[in-house]
Amino acid sequence: MDRRQRKTREAIFSAFSTLMKNQRYESITVQDIIDKADIGRSTFYSHFETKDTLLKAMCSDIFEHIIEGSVCDYPEKSVTLEARLTHILWHFENKKSDIRAILSSQSHDIFLGYLRDYLYTLFEMHLDDFHTKVPQSFLIHHLIGTFCEAVNWWIKESPAASPEQIATYYMSVIETH
Repeated sequence: MDRRQRKTREAIFSAFSTLMKNQRYESITVQDIIDKADIGRSTFYSHFETKDTLLKAMCSDIFEHIIEGSVCDYPEKSVTLEARLTHILWHFENKKSDIRAILSSQSHDIFLGYLRDYLYTLFEMHLDDFHTKVPQSFLIHHLIGTFCEAVNWWIKESPAASPEQIATYYMSVIETH
């Protein structure tokens, strides 16, 4: 992606984030995003098909590098599940108002669907950390559901807990050794 395309994409992300702070996700239109980003309709559509694909791209920016192993500049093998989850939570902390807006909107299932897809891959990478007799698929779905609910609780209740504390809480309720 060239510099101009990156700048346009960043303008669209910024406009979308700003709109989500002030409006519910479902009330935001592509026209709102276009107006806020100060771009043309065709420019928006050359980057994203819909506002849902825009949300998916924002999620990809948050999650993909974590799955690929580039967390905290540690070699991939030394990155623990807790470190990866903490990294995700720091992204959520940095975008807490955006995430809160998405989770409280009618379209929260779209965001949680993207999060679940990334978490599936993440937990699958760490299956050797768990010593249990339940089927792996059951374990992964349990871990995903529990983590999503932990995020939901943290974002909506807005406790003063840090991402490290939330990751520690989560890790303390799952069996890994």
